[in-house]
Amino acid sequence: MRRNLAFSKILDGYRHIAFAAAIVIGAIVVVSMLTLAGWLPGQGAALPVVTLVAGALALMVLAVGQRVVGAQVAAAGKATRDIMASAHRDALTGVATRSYFLETLRNEVYHGSARAVGYLQLDMDNLKVLNDTAGHGAGDAALQHLTATIREIVPGALVGRLGGDEFGIAIFGHDNRPALKRLGEELLRRLEQPTAIAGRPVRLAATIGLALAPQDATDVDELISKADLALYKGKKSGRHVVVPFDADMLGDERYRRFVERELRAALLLDELELHYQPVFDADRRIKSHEALIRWRHKVRGVISPAQFIAIAEESDLIDKVGEWVLRRACLDLPRLGTPVAVNVSPAQLRHADFSVRFAALLAETGADPSCIIVEITETVPLQARGVELANVDALRALGVRIAIDDFGAGHASLQYLRGFSFDIIKIDRTYVSNLGGNRVDAIIVSAICDIARSLPVDVVAEGVETEEQFQLLRQAGCTLYQGFLLGRPRPLAELRVTRAA
Repeated sequence: MRRNLAFSKILDGYRHIAFAAAIVIGAIVVVSMLTLAGWLPGQGAALPVVTLVAGALALMVLAVGQRVVGAQVAAAGKATRDIMASAHRDALTGVATRSYFLETLRNEVYHGSARAVGYLQLDMDNLKVLNDTAGHGAGDAALQHLTATIREIVPGALVGRLGGDEFGIAIFGHDNRPALKRLGEELLRRLEQPTAIAGRPVRLAATIGLALAPQDATDVDELISKADLALYKGKKSGRHVVVPFDADMLGDERYRRFVERELRAALLLDELELHYQPVFDADRRIKSHEALIRWRHKVRGVISPAQFIAIAEESDLIDKVGEWVLRRACLDLPRLGTPVAVNVSPAQLRHADFSVRFAALLAETGADPSCIIVEITETVPLQARGVELANVDALRALGVRIAIDDFGAGHASLQYLRGFSFDIIKIDRTYVSNLGGNRVDAIIVSAICDIARSLPVDVVAEGVETEEQFQLLRQAGCTLYQGFLLGRPRPLAELRVTRAA
């Protein structure tokens, strides 16, 4: 639009000149006719003089017009160049836009190209957490700091913003994989240095995948895809690393895509189902059930969650699967006749609107919040920022109970229990399985039970498989028990038959 306006101004200038020239030429014609007709004095000598004067005026008008139009042409050219440059720059960070970045890269990466290209695919870690806790202004400042750091570390590189917090860095003429990895690691080290964002020092982090052309790929799409595979592996292994592409990654990626595609179809084809495992008190009375998802694949049979939940957590599928589980459990509540526990992924808790959507689904299904228990792994409190804790607090405000699942399986610290609101501790099955033969495990279980009594919260022992374990756990002070000794996970229909009998 601005470019069309510039050309319009030029045309307006030409129209003004033409109009002025027409007036001058018209005046020449009128004066000449009047002189020839004898209406003006000096018939013989006046005509050449008048014509000369009029011609000089016309030349002056044209000269001035040329200057005006020249200035307008120069201004329009500058405006056009500015528009083209801004169209190729990301408005926030100043790096190349995705389309311009890819177009430029395609001119360098193609089959038969003589020049090597080193490519880094960078994704910021936990930018959403920063946005949710400190505001989007802080997130924008973090992105600007990131791109400024990239320019310092790799001043001659082509940098493009490929998505919200994802960037591509192309280094032309670079074919040294170890050197490229060291460059990426230096970039991560520089980002770790505290920088002032939203009035407080913040350490940024990122994960980087790298690939080379033509060693790894001979076209842009393949190059980015392989760098993205390396990036995915880096995120899966704990983030904040630089991972070079390796050919073995292709097999893992094909499997991941297969599972993701099939799981999307399973949600549409109603192939998911819930099995319910009962939780008992010390008198072996059923107090609640835990909802455990199963995938009944039309070809591969029943698939356990261990084979697909981790893949779902790396995409938007975990939200869809989690919503399906909660809805199904809420609808099954009247038939179960007890409270039901559902597992919630840390990836779900990172969404600021999770508790709002959770409450809306409870209202939609008419489920009593006090009959819902949310189980989260013990690593969530350790890693939690404001968003996760706010979601947990909002759920407890609704009346939902919170259980820390697999307690002791990760980096459990009794210190964090002081600042995290919960209602139930579930002791990890590894402590239960060794209870009879490992004195240390027995001491740990007893200590957890003592702490639970003082808080006070319930303690559930998972993985109870023998009568000896059950009796030892009762002596230690556990209040609830779950395991194959007492009851296996079963579909609701079978559970009803068992209970009715």
